[in-house]
Amino acid sequence: MNIYDISKEAGVSIATVSRVLNESDRVSKKTREKVLRVIEECGYKPNAFARGLGLNTMKIIGVMCTDSSYPYQAKAVYFIEQQLRQNGYDCILCCTGDKHEHKQEYLNLLLTKKVDGIILVGSGYVGEKPEENRYIAQAANQVPVMILNGQVDAKNVYCIITDDETSMEGAADYLLREGMDNFLYLYNAHSNSGRRKIRGIKNACSRHGFEMEEKRIHYVEGYHEDIPLIAQQLSRLREKGITFNKILCSDDSLAMGALRFAYDQGISVPEELEIIGYGESMLVHCCNPGLTSVDTKEEVMCRRLVDTLLQVLAGEERPKIQVYSGELIKRGTTKNSAAEGMD
Repeated sequence: MNIYDISKEAGVSIATVSRVLNESDRVSKKTREKVLRVIEECGYKPNAFARGLGLNTMKIIGVMCTDSSYPYQAKAVYFIEQQLRQNGYDCILCCTGDKHEHKQEYLNLLLTKKVDGIILVGSGYVGEKPEENRYIAQAANQVPVMILNGQVDAKNVYCIITDDETSMEGAADYLLREGMDNFLYLYNAHSNSGRRKIRGIKNACSRHGFEMEEKRIHYVEGYHEDIPLIAQQLSRLREKGITFNKILCSDDSLAMGALRFAYDQGISVPEELEIIGYGESMLVHCCNPGLTSVDTKEEVMCRRLVDTLLQVLAGEERPKIQVYSGELIKRGTTKNSAAEGMD
């Protein structure tokens, strides 16, 4: 018997049970009596760990990411850890890798550490099939689970996401203004976010009267920081007869590889080749001209994620999903943009 069973038996929310346990004055007398009656009938005895939604907590949050060397995840972990520390919480970080069984193992490990909540950084934790997300729902039976840029519809799971589909649609729309013939999309992850981005590009193509050819959607093999390898793969595509003068990338690292390709081939950017990245990482300022990129509001999202978690732990009701829209920040790698070099 746990706090979730009590909420179900009493017909109230988990937050309401938490308020009763912590003697909050934000509960009506009638509701308080109903919850206390169920608690007494069920013989429920909360302890310091079971009251993870209340005041007696370990003040520790579990944070999971698949690859802390990846710029998006590294920044997110930093913002999350800073926000938690400012609110008196410590965190335990687990870098799980991409294998599903490892993700499950680390999630269970964090639960044994009696954390107050768990934060999953990135959409790589969300599978296409419901059974692939069962481990998240099961963990959420014990503590609140927050997902950054991924969505799982389950009790006690809260999601803060970028509208990747609409954001990427806007970026593709900008490049497709002169036609589809020489367009190329680069991506390096088969994640939930990655699938949303491809849908956005196809939406933009459809609106312009084009059908996205599969040969113009290229999966980049290899490590995301291997810039020369990305450039080599673009060279091989060109040798195969796939022409392109506009490249849209699923992240800024791939865009840097595209810039390296242009440099190696003596191609002028943006006059002969336009490039757009995604994520508005520090890399946008590490090249000349500056990289046009989609700002996903990562810092704002991370702060909202932590704020939402703390509100849930305090017994407050919060929305299950909060969505942020990306913004295309135009720089020198696209035409009709103010040229920007290295800062």
